[in-house]
Amino acid sequence: MAKQSIFGRISTLVRANINALLDSAEDPQKMLDQLVRDYTNSIADAESAIAETIGNLRLIERDHAEDVKAAGEWGNKALAASRKADELRAGGHTADADKFDNLAKIALQRQIGAETEAKQAEPTIASQTEVVDKLKDGLNGMKDKLEQLKNKRSELVARAKTAEAQSRVHDAVKSIDVLDPTSDLGRFEEKVRRQEAIAQGKQEIAASSLDMQFNELEDLGELTEVEARLAALKHGNQSAIED
Repeated sequence: MAKQSIFGRISTLVRANINALLDSAEDPQKMLDQLVRDYTNSIADAESAIAETIGNLRLIERDHAEDVKAAGEWGNKALAASRKADELRAGGHTADADKFDNLAKIALQRQIGAETEAKQAEPTIASQTEVVDKLKDGLNGMKDKLEQLKNKRSELVARAKTAEAQSRVHDAVKSIDVLDPTSDLGRFEEKVRRQEAIAQGKQEIAASSLDMQFNELEDLGELTEVEARLAALKHGNQSAIED
């Protein structure tokens, strides 16, 4: 009953704290640290309750040992009184002998009383010893669980930090995705492409103007040649007429 009441109360407290922490959890590390503190406090409560139970058992054991010791002492007194009565009776001192026999009877009654008390305490001692052993085992189990919780806390905190770092890296990479036309980098690339296209257009316009100038020069050359030939033709005709 003591084992159930102690660990039942602690188990209920721990479950309530865990549920409350899970419902309001924002920072996993803070939640786990609080859980470790709560479980550590629960172990302290268990140790206090177990210490009290052990203390009660030790009191019962001391009372039992005193009863056993008293029973032995009263037995020795009864034996001594009985022997003294036998000696007095053998010497003809009947009245004194009867007195010591009565003392022996009183001592035997005290011995029986001490033995009875000791015997009545034995089942209680046995059951309480079993309870204490179970409580100690339970406490050791709680301490092992606390170490597991601490180790798990370190693991979960590390995993949470890793997940958070991965999420940040993912968000950072996504924000500069070169394949995403809607990203800042994509929009800047589109602006550069437009500027490049404008520059290319200007170059083409400049090249077209230069070609036209060369075409004009070629046309002018053709006209000059025509004029020269026409002049030569006219000059030839004039010479023929004069002859």
